[in-house]
Amino acid sequence: MIAPASTAHASGHELEQSKFWIFVQLAMLLAVITGLELVTVYLPFMKWILVAALVILSTVKFMFVIFYFMHLRWDKAFCTILFFIGLVLAGGTMWALLKLFSVADSKPLTLDAPAAIVRTVA
Repeated sequence: MIAPASTAHASGHELEQSKFWIFVQLAMLLAVITGLELVTVYLPFMKWILVAALVILSTVKFMFVIFYFMHLRWDKAFCTILFFIGLVLAGGTMWALLKLFSVADSKPLTLDAPAAIVRTVA
């Protein structure tokens, strides 16, 4: 049996209202996580602990944003898989570029010229 138009409209409106409040609560949660990130920066802990905490908090925020605000939660699984394949490719490219151009691994330039070159110039 088909529901009357007024009942269908009311249930659609209620669903829209419930999604609205989910988004509002999620926005508040993201604001709290951002506040935690700001406080974490000024804590007197070892640098690796701070970086690990910031990476974890940022990952949690990223997951909330992509699954709710980008609607991946309600999308088909195939679209979610495609998104994560692109994410892995982007992360791998970023890691490779950081490794390729990192300063810590490069050798310092030396100004010591071989003795043979110094003799020929003088």
